[in-house]
Amino acid sequence: MRNGIPNLSALQAFEASARLGSFSRAAEELSLTHSAVYRQVASLEARLGVQLFTRVRRRIVLTDHGAEYAGRIRHHLDQIEKDTFGLVSRTGMGRSIHIAVVPTLATTWLIPRLADFQREQPDITVSLSVRTLPFQFKDQPFDGALYHGDTLWPGTQGVLLFPERELVPVCAPELAARVTEAGAGAGALAGMTHLHLSSRPDAWRQWYGANNYLYGPQAAGGPRYELFTMVMAAVQAGLGVGLMPRFLAQPALDQGTLAMPVAQSLTVSQGYYFGYPQRSERSEALKLFETWLKSAAAAVAGR
Repeated sequence: MRNGIPNLSALQAFEASARLGSFSRAAEELSLTHSAVYRQVASLEARLGVQLFTRVRRRIVLTDHGAEYAGRIRHHLDQIEKDTFGLVSRTGMGRSIHIAVVPTLATTWLIPRLADFQREQPDITVSLSVRTLPFQFKDQPFDGALYHGDTLWPGTQGVLLFPERELVPVCAPELAARVTEAGAGAGALAGMTHLHLSSRPDAWRQWYGANNYLYGPQAAGGPRYELFTMVMAAVQAGLGVGLMPRFLAQPALDQGTLAMPVAQSLTVSQGYYFGYPQRSERSEALKLFETWLKSAAAAVAGR
């Protein structure tokens, strides 16, 4: 009996509360009540004899000890999850892989196509988790990652699925119709709110520079959004003009639900990669998934 290890439920409640910054949000994620999560965390603190959170009214803030412990517990819970996926993939329960993905590509491109993979390989379960920043596979419970970047991550192998090629300005058709009289180029965008992606803060500046237009305060002062899906939703709601990868915007442009107020684009060198650890033996399921990914991506690359 391992008397030094706290209850796993208490550790999960603590990790979720630390990651989400709220007992209520942790309770929602874990399908528990707020009071149940609170009791689990309080019992963990009592057992450890260490205060993990400071509580200010309805807010909770990690103490220094709590932040350090949360990072370590998260690592171990991730490893348990990874080991469990690995066990399931090697048993008669079916094969399973866990893939880290950038959110917009997952929701707009990968998930709509996953049904094709499931028809081809019905015994392989593909689980997806969002990661927006590079990471080391040894610290995360993933078999592979689908991400945006300039090249493969250090210590990994894999493949460039397709280049991003260009970002294009898009807005709601009614907004585009109102600016057609303003002329071409930057003049057509005068007075339009420019929507920015937080992870690419210089994209509009680069678009203006590449097309020899003056990048002024009006263009720089628009709202920032964390995800391309948010930019897309804001554009469709008529909140302004955004820069989107053409391959993501093209279906809406073809359907007429989005419009390009100007024709100029921004050429980019990055692409979407599929990578996995360089020195680990890939499972047959991961090999089949990579083969399918390359086939699905070929249609995008061929445009």
